[in-house]
Amino acid sequence: MADKQAKEKIKGRKKKREAKLRIKWVKSSIGYSQRQKVTIKSLGLKRLGDTVEWEDDPVTRGMIDKVRHLVEVEELVAEN
Repeated sequence: MADKQAKEKIKGRKKKREAKLRIKWVKSSIGYSQRQKVTIKSLGLKRLGDTVEWEDDPVTRGMIDKVRHLVEVEELVAEN
């Protein structure tokens, strides 16, 4: 019984989470660690000034947190 309620709760969260993040690379990664450069590439940013959109989830938020000094983030709300 509790397992079924937990599944329904998780399903409800997924439906509500339709927000996206718009990430723009605004500062060069020269002089920063290789790990931060790889994180920038993992986000799909190829050159300075690039913009990508990602689903708003904990994994993406963690990647952004590691390079927050190099990027700008804008939250986009999906219209239903």
